[in-house]
Amino acid sequence: MQRKLHIKKGDIVIVNTGNNKGKKGRVLEVFPKKMRAIVEGINIMSKHTRPDNDNPKGGIIKKEASVHISNLMVVCPETGEATRIGRKINDNGRSTRYSKKSKNKQEIE
Repeated sequence: MQRKLHIKKGDIVIVNTGNNKGKKGRVLEVFPKKMRAIVEGINIMSKHTRPDNDNPKGGIIKKEASVHISNLMVVCPETGEATRIGRKINDNGRSTRYSKKSKNKQEIE
């Protein structure tokens, strides 16, 4: 059985540890089996490419590498700070995520 993750595509997250500690970015992609995510502008790596039809000169391409999910926290939309995520069942029987840091427990889209 696979665990539910506290982040999903489109969330704004902040990095807890590592070289990019304190930086914020939007989640571009999540890999639940690997427990990793790609965040916009975080963990930039250089990839050397050979010449091909798309890129006739080849060269070095900068792109984002994945980050382990344990190093990311969701940013509360109300306060702008890192927050833990809670889940509650609404009237429809579906779960909704909410910020534990906000006083009014604001839901996170």
